Amino acid sequence: MSADLARIGRALGAPARAAMVHVLLDGAPHPAGELARAAGVSSATASEHLAVLVAAGLAGVEQDGRHRRYTLTDPRIAQALELLGGPAPEPVTSLRLSREQQRVRRARTCYDHLAGLLGVALTERLVSLGWVDAALTTVTPAGRSGLAGQLGIDLDDARPTRRPLLRACRDWTERRDHVAGVLGARLADHALADGWVLRKPGSRGLTVTAHGEDALGLLGVRLP
Repeated sequence: MSADLARIGRALGAPARAAMVHVLLDGAPHPAGELARAAGVSSATASEHLAVLVAAGLAGVEQDGRHRRYTLTDPRIAQALELLGGPAPEPVTSLRLSREQQRVRRARTCYDHLAGLLGVALTERLVSLGWVDAALTTVTPAGRSGLAGQLGIDLDDARPTRRPLLRACRDWTERRDHVAGVLGARLADHALADGWVLRKPGSRGLTVTAHGEDALGLLGVRLP
């Protein structure tokens, strides 16, 4: 275990690799060129850094024709990094960067589910509605009905997997839990497909749209 932790620590020790992992936390596959730009390094240097992440078991690679796309190897990596506070954030050196950090705190993805103020506010609303229990271990019958009726999320068709239907994931900016597991992924998929939120290339920060604000408001969720 100590050897594994040391290897992972070395892999995340370089700012460029930490920046790459920060992008990969959205759970989506990213081409090497995009990760190079996010890290501010050349393509050749990015390849070296990505090889370290793959060797450490943090990143996996998919061949897409002549291109390679990289992803996190396991959603538990995202959970662990969220719990630890995520890869070290960049120091605020410009107004643009300050706004980006505010955006990431307000709404972002944590692997394949919603995090930040949005993820926590939505989670707390699900608890107050009685759709999930306070420990975030169980979706109630009322929750299954409400999710299907109001959001079109039918959990009865979820295929049995080793992944839990619902679990808590500690939010590193809000220091409270947000919904993860199958339900967390379904909620994020719905938010993206219905236009509640928009992605920004090279960032896991999300922009909440006016339509999203209205849709969340109908659920009783208000974001600052």
